[in-house]
Amino acid sequence: MRAIAAGLIVLSFGLAAAGQTAASAPKDQKREILWEKLAASVADTDRHFDGVLGVAVLDLTDAKTLLIHGDEVFPQASSIKIAILAELYHQEQQARDGASGKARLADVYTVRKEDMVADSDIMLGLTPGVTRLTNRDLATMMVAVSDNAATNVLIDRVGMENVSAMLAGLGLKQTLLRRKMMDLNAAREGRENVATPREMMALLEAVYRSRLFSKELTNDFITLLATSWEQNHKRSAMLRGLPDGVRAAEKPGELEGVRADSGYVFASNRPYILCVMTTYDKDEKEAEEVITRITRLTFSYFDLAGRASDYGRVISPRNSR
Repeated sequence: MRAIAAGLIVLSFGLAAAGQTAASAPKDQKREILWEKLAASVADTDRHFDGVLGVAVLDLTDAKTLLIHGDEVFPQASSIKIAILAELYHQEQQARDGASGKARLADVYTVRKEDMVADSDIMLGLTPGVTRLTNRDLATMMVAVSDNAATNVLIDRVGMENVSAMLAGLGLKQTLLRRKMMDLNAAREGRENVATPREMMALLEAVYRSRLFSKELTNDFITLLATSWEQNHKRSAMLRGLPDGVRAAEKPGELEGVRADSGYVFASNRPYILCVMTTYDKDEKEAEEVITRITRLTFSYFDLAGRASDYGRVISPRNSR
């Protein structure tokens, strides 16, 4: 049976033959039931949200996918910085493979006054002409505190056209970096930085599977993307939906009427990708609460799936009988 609701496709499987009992049904059918309940809860959240919501969830263990309006294009705000970070590591890999003229993680940049823009909390406090930073330092500021000047310097260093080429090479046609941070003229002209939930999920999966760069660089990419979690566990709406101690690597974004957050959640034995995007937000606080709620719903599923047997039995130290 295939059920379709609110832009969400859920696959469910009935008993294979008449007379087949629940006890003899495939063991993983129980998880299918839980997955359907998760999908229904997310769809219910969408129905009650006073705005437009997009969601993509990917189980990195069995590749099961949940989508709500997965192919709608959403403004990304600072979440587009994931693509910039991916291209920096992509060029590091190309350089290691012998290509010339590529941006390297260890390349040095000297701070310049003309590179400063608003919302650059760290860069604005550095000394132009004196302070020297590596590209990896800039990337850390871009992710950890969403420093816009650091982001714009990295865009210049990796090349906006190269970010586009990398995304196109992955078949991602709706994920577009079209302007620098704080370029309001470009925004007024409609040159917004955008993506779909499905495509951002695909980009994060390509990184996780080491399709863009080596396993070593993949691990470092994820470590860097997790710096906001390490600095302030409850800073973003997604992180507020996770229990203390659960590691995540994500990049939130916000503009007026827009909230987004995409990344990895490392539930025990069951990591997954979560991308939540909202726009036409009448109440931005509500939009953040929606992201938090969907994070809680998905983590509840993956946490249980990672700790339970195929039959649903959970064995913990306090209950081993």
